Order: sequence, then structure tokens, then C-alpha cells
Amino acid sequence: MSEAMKNPLRYEPDYALAPGETLAERLDELDMDQRELAIRLRMSAKCVNQMIRGKAPITHETAIKLERVTGIPSHVWNNLEMNYRSALARLEDHKRLGVDADWEWLKTIPTKELIARHVFEEPSDRNGLLNAVLEFFGVANRQAWEAVWNENRAAAAWRKSVCFDSHPGPTATWLRLGELQAQGIRCEPFDKVKFVDALAEIRKLTAAGPEVFGPKMIELCAQAGVALVFVPEIKGCPASGAARWLTPEKALIQLSLRYKSDDHFWFSFFHEAGHILHDPKKSISIDEPNQDGGEREMKANRFAADYLIPPAEVASLRQLRTVADITAFARRIGVAPGIVVGRLQHDGRIRRFQFNNLKVKLVWKTLKAG
Repeated sequence: MSEAMKNPLRYEPDYALAPGETLAERLDELDMDQRELAIRLRMSAKCVNQMIRGKAPITHETAIKLERVTGIPSHVWNNLEMNYRSALARLEDHKRLGVDADWEWLKTIPTKELIARHVFEEPSDRNGLLNAVLEFFGVANRQAWEAVWNENRAAAAWRKSVCFDSHPGPTATWLRLGELQAQGIRCEPFDKVKFVDALAEIRKLTAAGPEVFGPKMIELCAQAGVALVFVPEIKGCPASGAARWLTPEKALIQLSLRYKSDDHFWFSFFHEAGHILHDPKKSISIDEPNQDGGEREMKANRFAADYLIPPAEVASLRQLRTVADITAFARRIGVAPGIVVGRLQHDGRIRRFQFNNLKVKLVWKTLKAG
């Protein structure tokens, strides 16, 4: 993450100090007036006056001349000029930012949650908060944010999501957290065969503890070109997972651990894996409650269900009556017992409260998520 994001409280004065003020002070020390300086520089008196007032810039050529006349190195004049122009630009930018529409938009972003997660420190005023949020999203202003999240190619995909359509701020924030986390994961170029092989290895990890399967999943996925990230859910964004392509060679699977049980976790992961394997690279999936269940979602659901419990084994589910039955079946097909319980509950073979003691509750501390 950039230094700007690490320290949004960096000092930014609300004024711009022209290098001409330093020049004027040096002239006083040298007992030299502007007219004499103009002669020594071989410049017009008007140009010198404008330079001292900050109206005309100190060029690199002029900085060299000033070094000879004033004894102050040229790099000092260059730095003063650069800082002055940068400060002027920032003051102009502040004037453009902070209109009513900006403040209304800022209210839709879960800034308190971002501060609580130490994404950035709490700024001293709302201008600082606005800047911190813009830097978090990596955009120049609110209009640019709207172009990225509402107007570009991905917008149509975002808008298919109920939670994005109704709560774009929290959903975009959750997705952005995933993007930033994925930037820190070095991935090999995507290889479909390697990803399929990785899924087979990951399925074997379902009965392991989260401190084991979490890091191993990330490693296996990265070797196949998929960045796997765990990002806790944000209020207003009830997504359990998302899948998309960051580049043509790097995919992203993002999980929220929303339901906090191993059956939901593993189904969500393999569901998103199904999207990566079978959907076009331009598609985006945000999985949430009450989805309309389009063709791609149903295909991803079927992929996850069949991968965890192969179709050839489904008939055996009706014979499971006890904890011992479920445990033995899970061991035989090589998955966690909680996955079997979740499938039995989903298919209506048992009630929602039955055998929940076989499910494993997952927490972020043990999963070591960001």
C-alpha cells in the first residue's frame, strides 16, 4: 500500500509559499534590490518582479543563474519552485473537491469500518477523509469513482448484483479491499489445467483446520494464476463471495466467510472456482442471498455441489441417519462431515438444526484473513 494510504494525516498546508519570498529575503541579506538582480541575471525588471511575486516560474536555467548570483544552490530553487507549484495545484484541487455531491457520496462509503480495519487513520476533518477515501479507491475524484464503478465495462456486471445496486458504496468497498489484498499475491499466469489440479488438492484439505487449509489454498491458487483473498463482510454488502479477472492472466476469488461455517465456506469457494473455470473472462460474479439464479449461477452451484459430493455418491445420502453414518461417508469420499450435513440440509433430507455439531465454525483469527 502506498505511503499516502499508510499516512493520510501527512501535513498539507492550506497555503502556497512562493519561492520568490525566499529570494526576496536573500536579496535583503545581500543588500540588493530587484533592479540590480535583474541586471545580474540579464533579465527584465518586470520578469524578476513577477518571479518574486510567484506569478512567473523559476526555470531550471534561471535556477542556475540564481545560484551564481545568490550563492544558493540551483537544486534548492528548483525544489522550492516544484513545491510551490504542487501546493498551488493541491489548493486548486481542494476547491474543486468538497462540493455537496462529494459529501453525499462520502456518506455512502463505510469509512468508520475502513478506519476500524486500519486501512487508513482517522483524518482530522472531512476534507482529509474525502482524500483518504479517494486514495483508497485509487481514483482522482468522485466522478472518476463513478466512472470506474458505474460507467465502465464492469458496470453492467455490478448492476446485476442486488447488493451492489442497492448498496454500491459498501459493495465497492468490499470489492476494493479484495483488489488491494490481491495486489500483494504474486501469481503465475493463469493455467486452467493447473487450477483444476489445485482444486483437487484443495478438496483434500476440507477436513483440515483453517490454520492449515487457509495458507495452502492461497499458495495452490497462486501457482495456477488465481489470487485467493479472504475479506470479512461489510455491513450493507451481504456477499459471500466474488469472482472476476484482474488481468487476462490473473483471476481473483474473494470470500467473506459470511455464514461462518465450513459447509458454506467450501461451497462458496468451489462456486467461485466454477465461475473462473466456466465463465468468460469479462464476466463478474458477486454471490449473495436472494440472487435471481441465472444460468451462470446455476452452473456454478452445480459445479460446487458435484465437486464436493460427486453425483455417483448422491444416492448414498438417503441412507445417512446417524452421526456415525455421516462421519463414515464423509471420510470415504474425502470431505469434511460438515459439508455432508450442509448438503443433507439443503436437499431437505434432514432439518436445518440437525447434526449442526458436525459443522466447523470458522473465525477470522484462525483463518488468518486480512
